[in-house]
Amino acid sequence: MRGWRTLPVLLVLLFTASTSFAAGFRLPEAGAKAMGMGFAFTAQADDPSAIYFNPAGLTQLKGQNVMVGVTYVRENGAEFTGTTPVDNTTAIKNETQKSLNFYIPNAYYTRTTNSGNVAYGVGIFSPFGLGQEYNDRNTSIFRNQITKIDLKTVVVNPTIAFKVNEFLSVGAGIDYMWGQAKLAKTPWSPALGGNLYDLDLKGDDDAWGYNFGLLLTPTPNLRIGANYRSPFTLQIRNGDVNLTAINTTGVAALGGASVSQAFFGGATTFATKATATISMPATFALGAAYKLDRLTVEADADWTFWHSFGSLPITIQDLRSPVLVSTNNPKAWKDVVALRFGAEYRVTDPLALRVGFVYDPTPVPAATMGPELPDSTRLNYMAGAGYKVGPWTIDGAFMYIQKFDRTVNNQVTAASTGFNGTWSSNAWLAGLDVGYKF
Repeated sequence: MRGWRTLPVLLVLLFTASTSFAAGFRLPEAGAKAMGMGFAFTAQADDPSAIYFNPAGLTQLKGQNVMVGVTYVRENGAEFTGTTPVDNTTAIKNETQKSLNFYIPNAYYTRTTNSGNVAYGVGIFSPFGLGQEYNDRNTSIFRNQITKIDLKTVVVNPTIAFKVNEFLSVGAGIDYMWGQAKLAKTPWSPALGGNLYDLDLKGDDDAWGYNFGLLLTPTPNLRIGANYRSPFTLQIRNGDVNLTAINTTGVAALGGASVSQAFFGGATTFATKATATISMPATFALGAAYKLDRLTVEADADWTFWHSFGSLPITIQDLRSPVLVSTNNPKAWKDVVALRFGAEYRVTDPLALRVGFVYDPTPVPAATMGPELPDSTRLNYMAGAGYKVGPWTIDGAFMYIQKFDRTVNNQVTAASTGFNGTWSSNAWLAGLDVGYKF
């Protein structure tokens, strides 16, 4: 197990893949060619990223292939206008999240036998991630709910594919995931002197899953692909919880004592452990690609079964009720299907140009939406290009994410949750892959 864990941990240290660029917290950025075509790649799946998009497509490759790449993400801080259950709970307030930069890695190795009937390989990518941060944890209007959240995942995916006949190829793989979660907030109570303390939680875990796909070729110009990936559940059993800046102001509600004196023996720091469960959904994609001379077009339907994310339970080991308690925030996310469209035009044998578009609905109900992920339905616009130089292939892509403004009214002041107001945001991404064929 140690060997499996070491590689993803090192990759996470090298690449901070911790944001969300499909609805919810999915990260489909596993290949620049696919990105340039709006991730409509389930039926095409003709480069090493087929390990992620459809393992059956590996039988289309020849010889040995290596591909490595990275996607740069610029997340412009989301803007909020409305009310929250801290400070003045009825006044209209404004807050803008920090603008953040992220890097999402991918790496693949594949080999196809001389007969072309068997192909195998391994892929490394980051299928889920979430990153949000507010500018000042001591004054943020969301500080009692969240001031920072960071979810990183890395999957190592050994894969094998078989060409059954000229009509059908199948592929399958085993997925090992390592994930790390961080959370920060500053609980607030006017009766107990304002900010109670700064809380930071950090933990990691691993999980196993599987994936499989098939590729049909009814005619030389038509391909139909399907790809399924199983859910993952990260069980963080021994996370670190650290409290700092515990409030030392005496208040009448505690008989003149402070939060520090009444609950933590006069200390201004405190450490304990916590468990948390993060459920990541299964996914299924179905696509069709048609080639007409130099032009290839594809349309995909991509399901994400978010119903598995029913809640986010965090259990504190050493409670200090009512100022430090366990939580189980309901989420009740819904399953969604994204519609993906892409086209590639091969200008010359070495040069290809690509465009893509995605309609990506949010799975987050208004009733349970929180400041850790103020999600909304989005439209994604992509463009890309690829160029071959001998055994080398270079693919680049650009994506702009237009998020619809979203107004939510779910503030519960008594429970210090939710907000009433409107969110707006956008982001852009740039991806680059370099491949080499032996």
